[in-house]
Amino acid sequence: MALIEQQLAQVRARITQAEQRFSRPAGSVTLIAATKTCSVDAIRTAAASGLRSFGENYLQEALPKIRELESEHYEWHFIGPIQSNKTRDIATHFDWVHSVDRLKIAQRLSDQRPPELGDLNICLQVNISDEDSKSGVMPEDLPKLAQEIAEIPRLSLRGLMTVPAITSDFEEQRQPFRALYQLWIELRQMGLALDILSIGMSDDLEAAIAEGATLVRIGTAIFGSRPQKPLKPQQPF
Repeated sequence: MALIEQQLAQVRARITQAEQRFSRPAGSVTLIAATKTCSVDAIRTAAASGLRSFGENYLQEALPKIRELESEHYEWHFIGPIQSNKTRDIATHFDWVHSVDRLKIAQRLSDQRPPELGDLNICLQVNISDEDSKSGVMPEDLPKLAQEIAEIPRLSLRGLMTVPAITSDFEEQRQPFRALYQLWIELRQMGLALDILSIGMSDDLEAAIAEGATLVRIGTAIFGSRPQKPLKPQQPF
């Protein structure tokens, strides 16, 4: 667990250095620890170093962790694709949802949000790289969806999120984040009170910070590589 503390310190240093390099105010970028496949002990180790916000991709994996850690009052972010039959538990157990891309999902989250919990913070996921394998609203459909969701009760529309196509080239990493930032600006000019850009992961957080990230979602750089899912056995012909 000492390795987690060391790697977390390195990630924080990267964020600070990127803020300085790209003339961002100190502390303007918030770190969300992406804890997919991580144990409760690993989460507690990160929390002991001051982290309070954790992101989960899979509801079935997240719920036991959230329940076990309930008394520790962490902030939970749902950052994975959303199925309609999972919205009730997401609305009940999470503080933030970064991956809303359909009006139907937003409406279900609103209808199923317990009133005593207050508004659920929402980011709209945008398919900025136009990838068939990625979730997200297409950029041309974003303004209409954002306006509709902003009017739904029990939800607080806070910003945008994306997972762009993978590249190791720094300038190429910046391009989709720059495009998302421009969409974010356009929505703000329409009168939507957005303050969040949820962009940047372990391999591209500097590019994201260069282009306006306010939240970065970091997993591998803190907790190490995730175990690979086993390949399904091939069926005989």
